[in-house]
Amino acid sequence: MNRDLPRINRRTVLRGAGVAMALPWLESIPVWSEETSSNDGSGKSAQSTFPKRFAAMFMGNGINSKHWWAKGAGAEMELSKSLEPLAPLKTKLNVVSGLFNKHATGVGIHPGQTGNILSGAALQKGAVLKGGISVDQMLANRFGEETAMPSLVLGCEQPITGYHETNFSMAYSSHISWQDANSPVPMEVYPSLAFDSLFDNQGSKRTKSILDRVKEHATQLNGQISLADRAKLDEYLTSVREVEKRVEKTRAMKDRADDNAANPGRSAITMKRPDNGLPEDIREHMRLMGDIIALAFQTDKTRVATLLLCRDLSGLFYPFLDVRTAHHPASHDDQSDAYERVSRYYVSQLAYLATRLDAMQEGEGTVLDNSCLMFVSNMWSGSQHDSTKVPLLLAGGLGGTLETGRVLDFTKSGDDNRKLCSLYLSLADRMGVNQDRFGDATTRLAGL
Repeated sequence: MNRDLPRINRRTVLRGAGVAMALPWLESIPVWSEETSSNDGSGKSAQSTFPKRFAAMFMGNGINSKHWWAKGAGAEMELSKSLEPLAPLKTKLNVVSGLFNKHATGVGIHPGQTGNILSGAALQKGAVLKGGISVDQMLANRFGEETAMPSLVLGCEQPITGYHETNFSMAYSSHISWQDANSPVPMEVYPSLAFDSLFDNQGSKRTKSILDRVKEHATQLNGQISLADRAKLDEYLTSVREVEKRVEKTRAMKDRADDNAANPGRSAITMKRPDNGLPEDIREHMRLMGDIIALAFQTDKTRVATLLLCRDLSGLFYPFLDVRTAHHPASHDDQSDAYERVSRYYVSQLAYLATRLDAMQEGEGTVLDNSCLMFVSNMWSGSQHDSTKVPLLLAGGLGGTLETGRVLDFTKSGDDNRKLCSLYLSLADRMGVNQDRFGDATTRLAGL
């Protein structure tokens, strides 16, 4: 290894024509810069902490509550059928029940139960949107200056417009990330565009392989790092190429859809799947978005992400699950075997992203160990539209600050002690973002 290699900070990237590729953490290079290193008095710099990350994954319309439970702790934890995809991650999991969002109760069904899932704010009916900043954006405001992207806001279903019968805007059903009381954060639903933003991929060469364009810089770096890091870098580049190849297919669909939309004078966003350039198979769409979040976290491109897997009042279909109705009507029979399969499928998306992060080595742990992935829905029961408690899962330990391998039940703790926003305050504390209050909470979640 070249010991005269200049110090590389977290904004170091592999560069090529019209593209920049951020690096993952490498043992032989102090990639996370001075602020994550400490001096023990011996004159040697020792690695201390790694960046902490937060991602929220949202599924609309509730789950099959009959098959949503867990017992025990750690490796001996027993998981229900719907939670079984998380079995390999038991020791890094928290199954949380009983939390609720007070301002999502007693306001009518759907939009009023959704638009504040990450903010805890009271929503306003009518033509003017009014709610509150979401927890992801509160964190992004803190970390945005330290990363190239303040946050990633992704979705697998297009937003819808208009008003619900409750007189709430459908914007509340379509967005979980809000930059302030009046504005949702624009959500990227096209995997190709999300991928391009991750690697600053732009210009006429965006359809050419990113790896080919950074090859020369990568070769130079290989001569300056340890053998172990060369293997890690090769694994990372291979992973990027695998995602890139899958994105290329969606890029072709997006370009074709834009051409088709230009003729009748309408935008691609108004066209139905797959004419709008989105992956025809929702399974591929969700996994691509999960892969993009994984790469963003691995390279410290951002530390905050949200992924709206399906919106409230979702119209997604699941022929691969042998479910004959769309998501929303299927949720009205939420105790059925069909909707249990839907619930389990969405849990598998959390398991997929968590597994990806857990395979990424970071010091003596993994990227998952330094992250918190939160899976949440806006209601417990779709048939009853019951939001008096919500299903919630946490994966990852935030750098050892969050104990894992537990089943936590706040159902009987009293309304003041089971607020979602108390959870958000607690997680923000562990990420070094201390707030006096957030949403409807001024206290932390006891027992977390």
